[in-house]
Amino acid sequence: MSLPMIEPVRLEGDRVALEPIRADLADDLWTAAQDPEIWHWTTHLNHSREFFDGWVAGGIEGWESGERSTFVTSLRSAGSDEPARVVGSSSYLFYRPDEDVVEIGSTWLNPGAWGTGANTEAKLLMMTHAFETLGCVRVEFKTDRRNERSRAALAALPAQFEGILRKHTNPFGVGRRDSAYYSVIDDEWPEVRAALEARLARRS
Repeated sequence: MSLPMIEPVRLEGDRVALEPIRADLADDLWTAAQDPEIWHWTTHLNHSREFFDGWVAGGIEGWESGERSTFVTSLRSAGSDEPARVVGSSSYLFYRPDEDVVEIGSTWLNPGAWGTGANTEAKLLMMTHAFETLGCVRVEFKTDRRNERSRAALAALPAQFEGILRKHTNPFGVGRRDSAYYSVIDDEWPEVRAALEARLARRS
């Protein structure tokens, strides 16, 4: 049975661009994935190039199968004419159009992009597309219970903390974890959008 699909789309802001993952972006993604600090609480995609290329291939296939919709995140250098550099990835997961729900997850960024507003703008772009184009009424997020950096970022959106699912998942067989769940619903979206836009304006 085929899964519901999100049509491939490029999402572009002032700082970042998100585009569907492609094979010709794999080398730049691999370079961005090398800092071990990225993978402290998630699957070590830099475990080997073979493992990483399998993840890229799965991301490409995911757009066609509906399993996941993986974007490559590229960051522009402020005031520079240099081309944007690939800094990470984020995905739509578990799209359920019959319930108007999607999850945003599998997000990672090279530490060189931390603190630049890249994650803030990427979340703004993906949530805008989810609420205003896909017609979602709920956007979900989950992270390792112990991942304080990720949880602080979700709380700052602000997303609502909904609780802990104990021993919830064993991603890629690397160890079972408790997952902290967060969400934003359509009633909250105008306030969340305004907060994200204000944070980005302060960085301009």
